[in-house]
Amino acid sequence: MGDSTVSLRGVKWPEISAGDDLATLLVETASLRDGDIAVVTSKVVSKAEGRTRDADRASVVSDETVRVLARRADSVIAETRHGLVLAAAGVDASNTPLGTVVVLPLDPDASAKSLRERVYSATGHNVAVIITDTLGRAWRNGQIDLAIGCAGLHGLVELRGAHDRHGNELTVTAPAVADEVAAAADLVKGKFSDQPVAVLRGLGELVLAPGSHGPGAAELIRDSALDLFGLGAREAAVAAAMRDDQVALAHFPPLIDSDVMPWAELRSEHEQVVVSVHRATGGTSPPRSWLLTVEVVEAAGPQAYFHAGELTERARVLAAAYRLAVDDVDPVTPRPGRRTVALLRCLAP
Repeated sequence: MGDSTVSLRGVKWPEISAGDDLATLLVETASLRDGDIAVVTSKVVSKAEGRTRDADRASVVSDETVRVLARRADSVIAETRHGLVLAAAGVDASNTPLGTVVVLPLDPDASAKSLRERVYSATGHNVAVIITDTLGRAWRNGQIDLAIGCAGLHGLVELRGAHDRHGNELTVTAPAVADEVAAAADLVKGKFSDQPVAVLRGLGELVLAPGSHGPGAAELIRDSALDLFGLGAREAAVAAAMRDDQVALAHFPPLIDSDVMPWAELRSEHEQVVVSVHRATGGTSPPRSWLLTVEVVEAAGPQAYFHAGELTERARVLAAAYRLAVDDVDPVTPRPGRRTVALLRCLAP
């Protein structure tokens, strides 16, 4: 793949309407050959599949949203039923008549597979198909295209276990090839060129044999249990503080053995308040559980009890952030000269 010479060209199409035959149009306009990769913007796929909506954009965004990751004023970053995380759940008001919006294809991988099969049936050419959409990126300005549907190539190329030229073993390297092709193809497509299709030539070694379609772009979607960025910063703080949104709480990364303990920075700032944490042992305590105790000295005034309450709430927030369940435990006999304000048992899932 590293020695390939790759070419890209855009393909002009007319305005697409519901029911249009994209496979026939692709065959007639794209001059395809074996090993080509046809990159098609999701907008035209959605239009052909009747996914245009004559409705208020906000209500359509709500309909297409499984959960909201972040919200700022009118901007919403949302997860779709496909598992994609996109601005406005992928609902788009550009390149569509005023007053209408276009939603994503119902099953982009199935749409890509259908196009690939029909092109092969019509021409005998073995062509991979990628369906793309546009997204912004955390930490980066601007937008790029990425693959939301894929057939005929592996969207992710696993290189873990291979060795570089210096003999170093690759431990995390897995190029998102479908996304790389999608981003490159947008250089010859774009919103103003009437070219919603690009053909990439020169990477035929990536194209799978006829009848083999690969796992689709779905393999590029990270499992939520491994996602370190499942919520926006403000939304994460609210979820941990309120603890009433179980869907949001489920998107905190679970505690793993190599993590710093949640209580590492939990310290009393009042000389008459003591917080202590130790592993729960014996009895019915699960193997990964902790007992957290907040105590005040008997002579303490109201301010100490107020600070003890603050510490207890901080502990509950930390537990939520680390996906720990919290049980209130009946206090044992306190140590001489102290009163127990809270005794919490925190359990790892």
